[in-house]
Amino acid sequence: MTEGLQLDMQAILERLPHRYPFLLVDRVLECHPGKSIRALKNVTYNEPFFPGHFPRRPVMPGVMIIEALAQAAGILCFVTANVIPDHNTRFYFVGIDKARFRRPVVPGDQLILVAQAERVLKGIWKFATTAHVGEHEVAHAEMMVAPESGR
Repeated sequence: MTEGLQLDMQAILERLPHRYPFLLVDRVLECHPGKSIRALKNVTYNEPFFPGHFPRRPVMPGVMIIEALAQAAGILCFVTANVIPDHNTRFYFVGIDKARFRRPVVPGDQLILVAQAERVLKGIWKFATTAHVGEHEVAHAEMMVAPESGR
């Protein structure tokens, strides 16, 4: 098996429009264009959602885990298309199915985000995604992303 492409924060910033506090991918560990991506999100106590979710027992909201998976999938789309997006180029999260949450994600965890491309049809990408902390799956979902349709 060939080693995949790795991306640091600067390369991620070039491919995603998200910025603090909503950028949820810290590093791409490996990316195989058109196939899969494995990325990392370091979960820290300083995340802006922790003071309210929950004050005595901080837990990363499930929707934020799903968003992190969608951002990883978006990076895979841009890398596959060999596109460095500009302010007019976007992939949007357009669908989610079969989302399940297995265990809480808490400050100090390293969230491993995996997206496997299942198909592309009329520009809409379908992915099987999973999030892990260590050897434990914390969430999974099927999701779809699509390019902006000329607004």
